[in-house]
Amino acid sequence: MLWSLVKIVVFVVLVAAATFGASYLLDMQGGVLIAMGGIEINLTPIKAVIAALLLILAVWLFLKLFGLLIALLHFINGDETALSRYFDRNRERKGFDALSEGMMALASGEGRKAMAKAARAERYLDRPELTTLLTAQAAEQLGDRSKAEEAYKKLLKTDKTRFVGVRGLMMQKLNDGDTDTALALAEKAFALKPGHIEVQDTLLRLQAQKSDWKGARSTLKAKLRHGSLPRDIHRRRDAVLALSEAKGVFNEDASIESREAAIEANKLSPDLIPAAVMAARGYIDKDQKRNATRVLKKAWEASPHPDLAAAFAEIEPEETPKQRLKRFAALVKPAPNHRESRLLMAELNIAAEDFPEARRALGDLAAEQPDARTLTIMAAIERGEGAPDAIVKGWLARAVTAPRGPQWTCENCNHIHPAWTPICDNCGAFDTLAWKSAPAGDYQSPVGTAMLPLIVGEIEDKRAEPVPEPAAAPDPSPEPEDAEIIPAAPVPDPTGEHAEKADK
Repeated sequence: MLWSLVKIVVFVVLVAAATFGASYLLDMQGGVLIAMGGIEINLTPIKAVIAALLLILAVWLFLKLFGLLIALLHFINGDETALSRYFDRNRERKGFDALSEGMMALASGEGRKAMAKAARAERYLDRPELTTLLTAQAAEQLGDRSKAEEAYKKLLKTDKTRFVGVRGLMMQKLNDGDTDTALALAEKAFALKPGHIEVQDTLLRLQAQKSDWKGARSTLKAKLRHGSLPRDIHRRRDAVLALSEAKGVFNEDASIESREAAIEANKLSPDLIPAAVMAARGYIDKDQKRNATRVLKKAWEASPHPDLAAAFAEIEPEETPKQRLKRFAALVKPAPNHRESRLLMAELNIAAEDFPEARRALGDLAAEQPDARTLTIMAAIERGEGAPDAIVKGWLARAVTAPRGPQWTCENCNHIHPAWTPICDNCGAFDTLAWKSAPAGDYQSPVGTAMLPLIVGEIEDKRAEPVPEPAAAPDPSPEPEDAEIIPAAPVPDPTGEHAEKADK
């Protein structure tokens, strides 16, 4: 607004100055006398100014014609570029104008206009790296895949534009789902520009999807070398790749190298739970129980997890429940109040038939953080302490519809996985699985609500008899004595002895 006002003021001032100058010249007395060869020309002031302007224009035209004449003489003498430069200036200007308009049209989403401007610029300019690229992008915007592919293939012919062509073809193959060809093109693009971040990420993702763990580790190292990945994240992801490389560590024909790879993954990232579990089992296979214990304790201190407890139980598979309870006390000592530590000690006390101690270990988790696991453990405690069947059924009924608790969840798409994997099965993201509770609505009950009658028993007796809390879900009517309790899910027990002890 202010700038428009300034321009208007300047225009008015210039018009006023021109008007004043013209009136001043008209009122001026005298004139300009030109005498040459006996001829005298007397000009008024206004005519003199007009004559001066015409003289300047004549000189400018003379210089232009003189330049054209010189260029023509050079051309006659064999210097072709002198004349061609003179005429090509106009062509270049038209070509760059068309190229500029095409880029603006492409940015505005006008694909057809951009394609037409690219064709016009190609006629005037000898710059195929610019016009062909504009044509390819305009064709992609219009959905003309064959035209875009043809343009990208043209860019492969020169070293200057080869990377752009390879990358364009790579993105096309990715969109088509042709991951094998995309991987080959990504490797070529990486060889041309190893520091290109997008190509690094694409190649790493494709290598991980194809289980090329050795190649993926090499690409990851290149990301660190070119400064596109922090060192701590590189260590973590390198550990994930090393762990994936050792996926067959538990096979009977697993080589020593694959077993050592699991141990290497644990050294790279001690808090990576699957790496700690695989490393511990590798030590157990070699009867190195002390090393397995050390690995699992360090991992538990960083992040308690039921898989760590299961591996810790495998160190001494023949021990009694009392012995196991004593040995596990050293595992949970660094984090005794952690949720996983309390659940584990409750399960172990149930296996040892010490139900009051199991209740103390569980504490208020069933009330403050109710999920299928805590509620099922609470049902087992009530059953072990001799509580009425209605109370046990009430806890089991609540467990049916309760959240599942922490699970391996992709932080990119919230997809839930039954076990840890380096690649999300849903979105294909790399190293995005975390042990956490799924967002509300993303979990599924282990047993549908239609199974509730089987869990709480068939109600036949209609006598009104109060049911103690927390048995809110079942019908408060008494049930026949022969009603069978069918639990929704067994109490999680890393020792393998929980179900047998709970039935007693």
